[in-house]
Amino acid sequence: MSNDQPTSGQPPEDDPFLKKPHEPPPSSGSPYDSAPPPPPPYDPGPFGGGGPYGVDPLAGMPPLAEPGKRILARLIDFLIISIPLYLISLPWGGAVEVSDNNGNGVGDVFSQTYSGHQLLWSLIGLVVYVAYDTYFTHKDGRTLGKRLLKLRVAMLNDGRVPDTGASFLRAVVLWLPALLCCPCLWWLINIVLMFTDKPYRQGLHDKAAKTVVVQTN
Repeated sequence: MSNDQPTSGQPPEDDPFLKKPHEPPPSSGSPYDSAPPPPPPYDPGPFGGGGPYGVDPLAGMPPLAEPGKRILARLIDFLIISIPLYLISLPWGGAVEVSDNNGNGVGDVFSQTYSGHQLLWSLIGLVVYVAYDTYFTHKDGRTLGKRLLKLRVAMLNDGRVPDTGASFLRAVVLWLPALLCCPCLWWLINIVLMFTDKPYRQGLHDKAAKTVVVQTN
């Protein structure tokens, strides 16, 4: 089954994760049996959130993933990429440089972390991580780590598998700051949001792409 989205922007009818609308019961013909019109489509807004009186976008979807499982799945994905990448870098001195400088100042730490050699491998790692996340998220919403933990990424508004654009945006927002800017702070913010964000447990990458992570079979 292909996950390519049609050019019209509508999700494909054969997407197994697409939420199906409830069919109204057949009318008996009485003018008093007519059902009220369905509510308007849910508008997630610019950050994937919703108003307190809007239609619940999680209706018809599996339960949201537990934060602990999401963290473990991300750790598995990180190891799947980082270990081979480090081994490949060994003939060129390794992806992580060890400095003999004993300085303890902030400038020393910055110079060790962002030397030319380290920056090059950080950029290579960024490309690999973004490509990995984009491919598997667009394929069926599941990276290898999420597949092992029985989780998947879903579009908040209709539950479908994210298209290429949403998958790429989600990956870039997650990995660009994590690898090139402020890794410790970035991971801390996203982990805290997984536990505290209401009602969808969205990290900043989920909010940017308007996605959620749910359980699956």
